[in-house]
Amino acid sequence: MSAITDPPKDGFRPSMLIYDSRYRSMTIQVVALMLFMLGVGWLVSNAAANLAALGKPLGFSFLSDPAGYDINQRLIEYNSQMSHGRAAIVGLLNTLLVAVMGCALATVLGVTIGILRLSHNWLVARLMTLYIETLRNVPVLLWIVLMMAVFIESFPRPNDFRGDNATASMYLNDSVALTNRGFYIPKPEFFDGSLIVVLTFLLSIVAIYVFGKWSKARQAATGQILPNGWIKLAIFFVPSIIIYFIMGSPIGLELPVLKGFNFKGGFHMRNSLIALWLALSFYTAAFIAENVRAGIQAVDKGQSEAAAALGLRPNRTMKLVILPQALRVIIPPLISQYLNLTKNSSLAIAVGYMDVTGTLGGITLNQTGREMECLLLLMLCYLIISLSISGVMNWYNESVKLKER
Repeated sequence: MSAITDPPKDGFRPSMLIYDSRYRSMTIQVVALMLFMLGVGWLVSNAAANLAALGKPLGFSFLSDPAGYDINQRLIEYNSQMSHGRAAIVGLLNTLLVAVMGCALATVLGVTIGILRLSHNWLVARLMTLYIETLRNVPVLLWIVLMMAVFIESFPRPNDFRGDNATASMYLNDSVALTNRGFYIPKPEFFDGSLIVVLTFLLSIVAIYVFGKWSKARQAATGQILPNGWIKLAIFFVPSIIIYFIMGSPIGLELPVLKGFNFKGGFHMRNSLIALWLALSFYTAAFIAENVRAGIQAVDKGQSEAAAALGLRPNRTMKLVILPQALRVIIPPLISQYLNLTKNSSLAIAVGYMDVTGTLGGITLNQTGREMECLLLLMLCYLIISLSISGVMNWYNESVKLKER
């Protein structure tokens, strides 16, 4: 009896990298990557040679030199004698401040306007449509400049708050002043024992998250709905207030007071910051509203009809049935809107707000003549911010997307 053996298999040959479909795509990618790296290497080498010929070889030692200019809006300590690196950090924090505030406000406005545009009330729906079409079809730079002009021309001067014949007054028990130079709001002051209050507040936020998860699991198991809103509100405020009084009120407020020709004390939010924040938020909210509308309309109409048949009120139907399903459609384009808002903040120099483009990519670049280094650092800053936003939002998108078996 003869034995049957498998035919010998051909070994690997270099020609298979081109003619074999199993290896051809990999070969093309490797060759393309090598050509790209060679191109980048040639550009970097050529730029370094040209800079050396001009007497300014590539280097970042200029970041330790005194900046010599002031920054009007800052979150950390800074003066003109500090380094260009410190000025760049101040500008970067200003960019992050506008990005965080803008994304938060734009999300709230966008979701609200997107839902209202689908309202059965004809007037409300048409007003929301007018808002969306007006805001998103005018360049954002014009909105920023217009908002700045409104603040300068409409709000009173600090001198208008002076004396018995004052034509303007402060708000919230004389703790907030709205002027054409910006908003003056109370600034918190921390004394001994304040750390315990802050930690209690942070623990309350964690407790709210834990309670939300437990309440959701309990509802799924028993069908009983707890008054989550009121309970979360109590967890948010009550423990911190109790600890605050037990520790002897260790956190106070520094109120703005009119002294001389301007207000002193408190926290000064300049009109350039407010104008930029509101303009970017209103503009981006128009795009987010369209994303929300598209996401809601993508949910099958039978879902809302089934919820109504079960006796759910319209607001609970939107909250519990429609929006959770619509998020899978809303979030991917929402990431792009967050990125656009962050990058549009580079227009801040138009109203005199010193962000990272105005400091590192503006005054520092002009004073030092290090255009290559400044632009590389500026691009790196925006790249890291954009990738961070994308990473966080993609993680959230994974957590809400439909889980398939």
